[in-house]
Amino acid sequence: MDRSGLDVTLISIRIGVFMRAIFITRAVLGLCVPLAFAQELTADAPEVQAEITQPLANEVTPVQETPKEDVDWDNPQVQEALKEVETQRAEAEAAQIALGKAVMDAKKIRADQTPVQAKSSLIPKSADEFKALGSKIGSKLIGWFTSPKFLAQLGAIAAIWLLAPLGAKMIKARVPLLREAPAPDAKLRVLKHYGFRASNFLSVILLVALLAIAASVLKAIPALGADWLVKLAQGLAVVFLVFRVIKEFIKNPLIQKIAFWVVIPLSILMVIGFFDELITFLEGATLMKMGDTPISAMTLVKLGIFGGLFFWLGGVSNSKGQNAIRSQESLDIATREVVAKMFQIVLFIILFVLIMSFAGIPLSGLVVIFSAVGLGLGFGLQPIAANFISGIIILFDRTVKVGDYVVLPDGKEGFVEAINMRSTTVETTDGKDIMVPNTTFTEESYENWTHKDPRQRYEVHFSVAYDTDIDMLEDILIPEVLKHHQVLKEPEMPDLEFREFGENGIKMAIEFWCHGIDDGPNKFTSDLNFIVWRTLKANGIKIPFPQREVRNLN
Repeated sequence: MDRSGLDVTLISIRIGVFMRAIFITRAVLGLCVPLAFAQELTADAPEVQAEITQPLANEVTPVQETPKEDVDWDNPQVQEALKEVETQRAEAEAAQIALGKAVMDAKKIRADQTPVQAKSSLIPKSADEFKALGSKIGSKLIGWFTSPKFLAQLGAIAAIWLLAPLGAKMIKARVPLLREAPAPDAKLRVLKHYGFRASNFLSVILLVALLAIAASVLKAIPALGADWLVKLAQGLAVVFLVFRVIKEFIKNPLIQKIAFWVVIPLSILMVIGFFDELITFLEGATLMKMGDTPISAMTLVKLGIFGGLFFWLGGVSNSKGQNAIRSQESLDIATREVVAKMFQIVLFIILFVLIMSFAGIPLSGLVVIFSAVGLGLGFGLQPIAANFISGIIILFDRTVKVGDYVVLPDGKEGFVEAINMRSTTVETTDGKDIMVPNTTFTEESYENWTHKDPRQRYEVHFSVAYDTDIDMLEDILIPEVLKHHQVLKEPEMPDLEFREFGENGIKMAIEFWCHGIDDGPNKFTSDLNFIVWRTLKANGIKIPFPQREVRNLN
């Protein structure tokens, strides 16, 4: 072989080795991660590991650096070397596929060799499992009852359980408020009454307090640094205390049931330690957004709790406040009613603001709600709004006030009992209440008998025979009428009037003034009719009755 042929052969061999090293290196790099995983999975299968790694070791040959030379790519020997390199590349790719399959087979072998552990059940299914469970429970109990920490907590609970009733009895004996009910005229009677009723569960209060102290003391002692059992007993005592308080102070059956189904479960959650998780869940449940403030489920819970509490307090305060205002004798009735109603409006506005603040709802975000309410007032709620405004107008212009006697447009009449937000209550003389819309007193005409003056003029009618000396009637009737204690001499004296010549006699009438309202034929007019009847009869004056003459014409 000449010099040139030898050079070409050497170059071809070098190129072939170089290309082969490139393909093998790529295959090794592409399989580095699967190889590592395969080595881990096939730790128990050495033959698989040897089968994977041996061909790679045989295929990799060191690459020697060769000087750069010009290559004649058309030379047949170079072409033959390139074909050999292509063949070696195909073999490397096939080796890579085989390696991947070997890794999967090794993983399957490892999974088949791993034993499947059965899930353990909490409920024993055989006698041996029952024995094991009993042994485990017995060992746990023996461990507790031989532990100084557990015995110290158990002893503290038992001692407090015995001491709490004795302490409550001693406190009752030394505090008169807890021993005797307050007198009806005692100062701060309401607070004293609640204090007296709280004495019924004073022992439970002491039990909770003493258990809290015992837990702190046991936790502070290094040798007895455990308080879980005492805290559990304290939690149960708190739940029982809440139950007793609801049973004692809430008498409304509906509210009592709501308190039982809401407060008691919350107390239990606090005892077992899941209350914070519940609060976190409710605060994270966002229902809507009011501006930039999210409205969560916790917001609705606060709204319900504080709404019920504040409206209950508002109802009590409103009742007490209005009674106090109406008892001020220095003010006239109309002024008292106006002040009482304004007190009610201001009170409930304050309560509304407090409820929104405690619930975490910004008042600025209520603009949309108020806009919707305003739109509703303009359409569906217009009559309610008109009655509300009419009620305020009535209170301020005093055309109608509590105690007035009014005659309504439909002829019904009675005393004004109360002026409410939407309607005015009119009590008839026979004890029935009429709910009159406030707009009736601002849009229609009606009679108010006592608007300016409670004195009213009444009449009694009677007849006398034509042969009666009517000049003497006034002298014998008026003095008897004045003897009635409710007949007034002002603004006018009672007087006798000749009304008309009747068909059967002379028709007369006595006019008189009284203070107040005649509630029908059973009051002023009835009394005066009796007086007239008795006086006429005593003086021999007859009251005529219809007479007819019958003649026979032959």
